[in-house]
Amino acid sequence: MTQPEEPTGFDWSAQSRKLGSAAARGLRETGIVIVTALVLSITLRTFFFQLFYVPSESMLDTLQVGDKIVASKISKTLQGVNRGDVIVFHDPGGRLGEPVQQTGCRGALNKALTAIGFLPSNSGEDLVKRVVAIAGDTVSCCSPNENIMVNGVELKESAYTIGPSSQVEFSITVPKDSVFVLGDNRPNSRDSRFHLETNSGAVPLSEVRGIVVLKLFPFAHFGSVPAPDALTSLK
Repeated sequence: MTQPEEPTGFDWSAQSRKLGSAAARGLRETGIVIVTALVLSITLRTFFFQLFYVPSESMLDTLQVGDKIVASKISKTLQGVNRGDVIVFHDPGGRLGEPVQQTGCRGALNKALTAIGFLPSNSGEDLVKRVVAIAGDTVSCCSPNENIMVNGVELKESAYTIGPSSQVEFSITVPKDSVFVLGDNRPNSRDSRFHLETNSGAVPLSEVRGIVVLKLFPFAHFGSVPAPDALTSLK
């Protein structure tokens, strides 16, 4: 007579090994995804695009205070900086006060997230203005109609500027590898007009971080940032 087989016990050890192996694979795959995302983000920020924050009213009504904007670094590299472009540039010196330093854990976290491109730059060391003249251009103010003139051409800027063209009279030739910048909100912009003693007020191209191509947030302001015909049509 055949004896009944003994019931086989559940192999908890083998099952634990399987679960542990699956968990390890999951963690490894998650780590790979996170590292890949970080590498892509840093690569995009370094070579292609970067988020910035608009800190002041100097570019009203084109840009509003608090707008999150996208600056294209690749556009600067491939197309250069041209008249009419809105640019983000590092303070070449003396245009801003001492930046407010972020401290504590929150400050460290914000700096880290900004460095990898997850937060817009708000370092207090960058400015946003519009390029009115490029190297070799003669820019002056004002014409008999109180408008800015570039290479003898009177600019018609009422479509994108606020206030009078300038409260400062000047006439300069833009130095090599530099651009002359103004804020669209002319009465409330400390731009090239107020720094004529240094490099004729112009910003060195080496300080330009990128060309603003998109208003990203808030969504009510979402849209492109085109260069106006009044500037792109200049010869």
